[in-house]
Amino acid sequence: MANSRAAKKRVRQNDRRSIRNRARRSRVRSYLRKVEEAIASGDKAAAEGAFQEAMPELHRGAHKGAFHRNTIGRKLSGLSRRINAM
Repeated sequence: MANSRAAKKRVRQNDRRSIRNRARRSRVRSYLRKVEEAIASGDKAAAEGAFQEAMPELHRGAHKGAFHRNTIGRKLSGLSRRINAM
């Protein structure tokens, strides 16, 4: 258990951050799922549209620290490659 004031504050900050990051990760996964579903349906225009919507949200997730930037880069690269191959 935290004893000092600074440690107690750090616990409060970590709780707030973890709630924010959980919501951000969920939002990013939703955008990824939309792109995956569009790719699976075979509609290139819908896939490109979903990809364009997902890109800023994924970059925001990396910038805010919810995801590592290489993870987001890898996911975007893979999706882009699959869309271009359609």
